Amino acid sequence: MTAPGNAMDRLMAALGGAKGRGLPPVERWNPPFCGDLDMRIAADGTWFYLGTPIGRPALVKLFSSVLKREGDDYFLVTPVEKVGLKVEDAPFQAVEMQVDGEDGGRSIAFRTHVDNLLCVGPEHPLRFERAAQDGLKPYVHVRRGLWARLTRALTYDLLALGEVREVDGQAMFGIAAAGQFYPALPASEIEGIET
Repeated sequence: MTAPGNAMDRLMAALGGAKGRGLPPVERWNPPFCGDLDMRIAADGTWFYLGTPIGRPALVKLFSSVLKREGDDYFLVTPVEKVGLKVEDAPFQAVEMQVDGEDGGRSIAFRTHVDNLLCVGPEHPLRFERAAQDGLKPYVHVRRGLWARLTRALTYDLLALGEVREVDGQAMFGIAAAGQFYPALPASEIEGIET
């Protein structure tokens, strides 16, 4: 028996989502730049301050809520100050995936390591990048130019849903979700791809 509500509601419920307080409006804040912090977000999503991992998840969640991207640069922003930090790959990691339905009616949702809940679609599209040694890295858009990279395990799970479709006259391997097709790479390159 299928749970009541639409696919997105079911997916978010399965990932433990509840609608709560919104995020700060960092896109409207433009305070003066106050310099760079010795803070970085590693490729695996771990936040570091002064070379030491930040071990308090609540603190990482707080910092992630005021994260802003301007071009290729990342900042923590409040109404009165803006400080820079380094991001090695993507600022978020998608750590859990839920799939509902099949083919054209499929919905895919992700939960990030800081509990952002994302349902793939126009607001949260997928994108793919080629990695070193012919690998493939999938990402899902979180908000305002901020992306989450899928963990290796989720990458395998997502790519298992892949199919080949023609896009602009070329056979492409990609993922169908929410009525959209997200091409990852030419179908002729599928063999030998590592994640």
